[in-house]
Amino acid sequence: MRRQDLADALDAELMKQLLPTTAVHAVRRWLAGAGAQYATGAGAHAVRYVPAHWSGIAPWPDRLLERSHAKSAAISRAQVVAVAREAVKRGGWSEALVASYVWGQGRTGYGPHRLKEILDEPNVSDALVKAGATLREEGAVAAYRMLYGAVRGLGPAFFTKLLYFLDLAMDTPTVPRALILDQRVARVVRTHATRVGLEMELTAASDVAAWTWSDGGWTPHRYGVYLRWITAAAEQLVSSGIEWPESNPDLLELALFDGVWDPAT
Repeated sequence: MRRQDLADALDAELMKQLLPTTAVHAVRRWLAGAGAQYATGAGAHAVRYVPAHWSGIAPWPDRLLERSHAKSAAISRAQVVAVAREAVKRGGWSEALVASYVWGQGRTGYGPHRLKEILDEPNVSDALVKAGATLREEGAVAAYRMLYGAVRGLGPAFFTKLLYFLDLAMDTPTVPRALILDQRVARVVRTHATRVGLEMELTAASDVAAWTWSDGGWTPHRYGVYLRWITAAAEQLVSSGIEWPESNPDLLELALFDGVWDPAT
């Protein structure tokens, strides 16, 4: 059997199994404890950043603190959505990228340098305009496909953050909604997929899971599989009786990112 056939078989089984009982229990404990602040959604999830470290970045969104501010400050998902909403209204797609990138990098030292290189790419403005239009008209996977390899330096771990915030800002009617996929989330799904593959006695289960849920460079097809799985898993949580907020698959993404559930245990 070809590797792609094995991957397809594993994907199909993942959609059947979704989250095991251990994951549901782990999420319940999180919502009752450290995750209680997100009981109504992921909007309050904030990271720290230092505005002064981004002094060389333009355009700079008005809603972010002035870059003369040298102390650490917080920026939440809800604040980035507000920036993106205003940026979309006036066609300031680069501002939406800046806000999502600052949120994604936080206080990481090389973040400002990498973002400046991305903004200096000659095709970045056109790519962002097309991505926004595609997201609104054709949905998350099509927009992902449009940005995949389109701008040097802007990989999936960061442009999925942009798509996520744009999707919320534009309140697009398409489903599934755009969600963040990064290395930490992919590794959780990889571990889960490995266990599922071993249970179904799939040939080379570990290798197939490692290939499909790699650390980066996920294909548009893989992003589509991820969106379908995590959206269905969030619906499973809604029906599990743990008071999971409806229509919030991004909260599950946050839980996976925070390591709430370890599929290896």
